Amino acid sequence: MLARMNPSALPEPARSARLRARSARWPLPEPLRSLRDEVEARSAHLPTRINEYGVDDFGFDPSYARPILLTAALFYRYWLRVETQGIERVPPGRVLLIANHAGNTFAYDGAMLATALYLEARPPRIVRGMGEYYLPTIPWFNVLMQRSGSVVGTPENCVQLLERDEAIMVFPEGERGFVKPWSKRYQLQRFGLGFLRLALETDTPIVPVGIVGAEEQSPGIANIRWLGRMFGSPAFPITPLFPWLGLLGFLPLPVKFRIHFGEPLYFEGDSNEEDAAIAPRVERVKSEIRALIGDARAKRRSWFR
Repeated sequence: MLARMNPSALPEPARSARLRARSARWPLPEPLRSLRDEVEARSAHLPTRINEYGVDDFGFDPSYARPILLTAALFYRYWLRVETQGIERVPPGRVLLIANHAGNTFAYDGAMLATALYLEARPPRIVRGMGEYYLPTIPWFNVLMQRSGSVVGTPENCVQLLERDEAIMVFPEGERGFVKPWSKRYQLQRFGLGFLRLALETDTPIVPVGIVGAEEQSPGIANIRWLGRMFGSPAFPITPLFPWLGLLGFLPLPVKFRIHFGEPLYFEGDSNEEDAAIAPRVERVKSEIRALIGDARAKRRSWFR
């Protein structure tokens, strides 16, 4: 794991300094104060292009996202105790982070992957999440999603972000991987082919990522799809905590997360090739992720260690 950046060694823009001055009036315990300072310091070194209105072309707002990043950092450091391996393999510039998916109730795997690039990478980066089409229809969540850097996962959005040298995370299993019973844990489901076509079209390297811990955060018991459709969702998972505890059911068990980054993969070819030509390259990425998951699982001693 890379050494943590020393916030005091980083120059702060006037805006961040004012925010910190205001928050200093409210006493915060250590280590929360140090973590807040680290999050704010790293915000000053983001390569994301911000316009005169304080947002980027897709609506990402660093000042809006900062409390969200702090909350994610608290989960990252103290609740899920994330350990990364190989994060230095993520190249600068445009990149596709392709990972396995799990969680059932909330995508903590995506949140922790994004937080890893923010807290551990040099320089820090905002990882763009590709949201499902129904997410922007959820009141208040659509604003949170946009202001914190995620976008609807259309090919057009992805291409534009990559042309701006952004980092994008993609979970090719989609809902198939995210909501599944405990009996299928760490069994990679069918991968979509779109991410590989996107990499070919934009000449973007792919970094495979293996995430361990998300399967245990909210073990799946069942998926009542018809009930999910009543709420406009493609799934309605049943876990030991959800829906029995209401909103508290979204809180993950304090399992330990491990995130292993593989070597970048570079592919050449025509993005409009037949599926039969694309599928073997997708299978190579899937195989790399499977190996990274196996390596991360071998290092764990229990769910919590």
